[in-house]
Amino acid sequence: MFIKFLRIFNDNGEIRNIEFHPGLNLIVDNTPSSSTETGNNVGKTTVLRLIDFCLGKNAKVIYTDPANTKDEHKEVKDFLFDTNVIIELALTNDFTKEDVVIRRNFKKRSEAIREINGIQCREDDFEKELESAILGIRTEKPSFRQIISHNIRYSDQSINNVLKTLNPYTSDAEYETLYLFMFGCQYEEGEVRQEKIEKLKSEVNFKLKLEKAHDKSTYKSLLGLVDAKINELNANKSSLNINPNFESDLEKLNKVKYDINSLTSKLNILNIRKEMIIEAQEAAINLKSEIDLEQLALIYKQAKALIPTLQKTFNDLVTYHNQMVENKIIFITSELPTLEADIKDLRRRLKELLEKEDSLTKKVVKSDTYDDLETIINELNEKFQQKGEYEDIISQIEMVENSISEIQADLRRIDENQFSESFKDGVQKKIDKFNLFFSSISKRLYNEEYAIKVEQIPYKKTNSYIYKFSSFNANLSSGKKMGEISCFDIAYTMFADDMNIPCVHFLLNDKKELMSDNQLIDIAKVVEEENIQFVASILKDKLPEQLQDNSLFIIELSQESKLFKIEN
Repeated sequence: MFIKFLRIFNDNGEIRNIEFHPGLNLIVDNTPSSSTETGNNVGKTTVLRLIDFCLGKNAKVIYTDPANTKDEHKEVKDFLFDTNVIIELALTNDFTKEDVVIRRNFKKRSEAIREINGIQCREDDFEKELESAILGIRTEKPSFRQIISHNIRYSDQSINNVLKTLNPYTSDAEYETLYLFMFGCQYEEGEVRQEKIEKLKSEVNFKLKLEKAHDKSTYKSLLGLVDAKINELNANKSSLNINPNFESDLEKLNKVKYDINSLTSKLNILNIRKEMIIEAQEAAINLKSEIDLEQLALIYKQAKALIPTLQKTFNDLVTYHNQMVENKIIFITSELPTLEADIKDLRRRLKELLEKEDSLTKKVVKSDTYDDLETIINELNEKFQQKGEYEDIISQIEMVENSISEIQADLRRIDENQFSESFKDGVQKKIDKFNLFFSSISKRLYNEEYAIKVEQIPYKKTNSYIYKFSSFNANLSSGKKMGEISCFDIAYTMFADDMNIPCVHFLLNDKKELMSDNQLIDIAKVVEEENIQFVASILKDKLPEQLQDNSLFIIELSQESKLFKIEN
């Protein structure tokens, strides 16, 4: 597929309509090199980025500094969002019609436009739908963005490297998958192998995190120490003389002591009462025995003399007195039997309570305290927590070790086929065939024969091997390096067509003013002959005279006519 047009709209209407054609397409900066103004920030590289954006690149590439993605160009960002800029890219097979039309804006969530041929796509599905619409395939590994990475060269990484076109952190395993696909060396389990390599990498990293503090052997030793401590604490707990009814017995003991005090008090009162009765009885008896009969007789004679008719005899008087004393004694001592019975009962109850107190006191005093038990239980809980943590870590380490072993076994089985002599011969034959195109184009452009090579090298992360593809054309100047890259991209498109490998027919390039005039002229001829669309941004006054042709210019920019036409 080729690029047919790139259109830029916003709420005010169409901003740019850039029409493309077969062969060489130049994005020209009209700023003269002798001018005090520069050609920076007029938008020539942004044209390439907008195409890339329509092909699935993150929107930030348009309004952030490539050297520091946190540094945003506020004026551009505000313009894109506030005026609702929409980018429309049309791809074609033969320039007679638009076969794929992609529309995107810079809004997010429900306001986002992400259309392919008029159909809105979910963000997660967009790249897959692009791959299907543009290449007619669906692959998991490599991704669509990886497959077309060499077709879009404006970042420092892709401008300066022939094969290393992905981000700087891409693994050799990912590059292996990409270039086996690109050179038509796929095998049935290629995607599975890539997935397993990624899974293995993840599992190895996870194991390293698990063993950051200690390895599995150390954790097992620590677990052994914890188990020994738990056994010791359990033994200490078993040896404790803990009364399960301690609180109840203590409460009973306190109640018994209270009852003893109460009974003792009552008993003391009753004893005092008894003593008072006995004292009163003894006083009454003494009163009876100590009567003065002679004095009483003298009193009686005096009374008789005064009262001659007195009926009672002296003996009656004595008898009456003694009877009164006797009645008093009987009254005083009438309470004594009941009192003695109560005293006896209280003494019996007190004896029982004292015996109960002694029993309860022995039970409470001989018990270990619950504080002792609580201390042991707290320590046990802490040790069981440690035990659980160690067992969990050991279990996870063993699980990830088993997973690593299984993945490595699967990779060994897959590698038996991937690194068999027949497969290696097949890979080398494909590279040899590609090098025929590569050397032919480089011979024509530079009178040098460039080539790439493939090696089977050890891969530490999987303890196996991978195919490593590399260029061995060293010591090239920056201009020649860019020429080598262009030769590779052109040669690959020719190779892919010859091998019926899905590819796009457009090549996007930045900073082509670094190339020599002759190479630019020769590239223009080659891409026209080979039906390849070569899109390049360049300073106009750096173009050779033969390319100073308006028919080659798809857009001319300057400080007065920037891409988005944002006024300063």
